[in-house]
Amino acid sequence: MAGYFVDSSALVKRYVQETGTGWVRGITRHSPTTIIYIAHITAVELTCAVARRRKGKTLTPRRASSILHRFGKHLDGRYIVVEVTPSLLDDAMRLGNAHALRAYDAVQLAAPSEVLFVD
Repeated sequence: MAGYFVDSSALVKRYVQETGTGWVRGITRHSPTTIIYIAHITAVELTCAVARRRKGKTLTPRRASSILHRFGKHLDGRYIVVEVTPSLLDDAMRLGNAHALRAYDAVQLAAPSEVLFVD
């Protein structure tokens, strides 16, 4: 079984055509042998990314609504959501300080440590 942790900048490529879309769609395609993990904050980040594209008129309101609807369905069953816990935030602070990261980037980077991959 393959497991991937996908951050919001990658996952948006699943729904919005841009460089890397083919690769992301390939690894996130529904499969009984693949698990896709996302941090809970990814839902916020992806929603905001779609809204920015709608506001900037690179997505029509109808297309943006369709993307968010499909993402909501996937969120309910296709992805394993990693909760933001105090332990994860401690790791994020440590990583953010060590690497001078933006806050949500630090949380995204820390989130995979909350997931135990078993062969």
